[in-house]
Amino acid sequence: MKPGYSVGCHAPAIIDRSLDRGFMQEALEQAAQGAALGEVPVGAVLVRDGVVLGRGFNQPIGLHDPSAHAEMQAVRAAARAVKNYRLPGSTLYVTLEPCSMCSGLLIHARIARVVYAASEPRAGVAASQGRFFEQGFLNHRVLVEGGLLADESAAMLRAFFRDRR
Repeated sequence: MKPGYSVGCHAPAIIDRSLDRGFMQEALEQAAQGAALGEVPVGAVLVRDGVVLGRGFNQPIGLHDPSAHAEMQAVRAAARAVKNYRLPGSTLYVTLEPCSMCSGLLIHARIARVVYAASEPRAGVAASQGRFFEQGFLNHRVLVEGGLLADESAAMLRAFFRDRR
């Protein structure tokens, strides 16, 4: 197994990577919506069997909720849509490497796969600050892939923070 990758116990039977770019582009569009509202531009899209179940962008400022990260918003929307707190066989596309809070969420929701764009060197725990998803104590495994449309995501983040200075 490659370092930084874990095989999920509820992984999609067949991973169709031809759709990944389009779904990540949707996540980037979500990030842009957040940026337009003054939020850090991170977006997420949760997909199962080629169908979007939930979308989200960072909203902790606007919602006065420190947990309102893009991943949290997308997973909450998906869980409501399917009326289940477990989302096996699903893939989360997110424009920034998940933090510890969101990584825990992905385990509890039984997300099969997470595809992230840009690395988060300060707080990302998929690879940058640790390999959370590889911890032996976890009762679920998530397939992790990073770097898809990373340049586009990183450019959006840089522009956002440059404009705020």
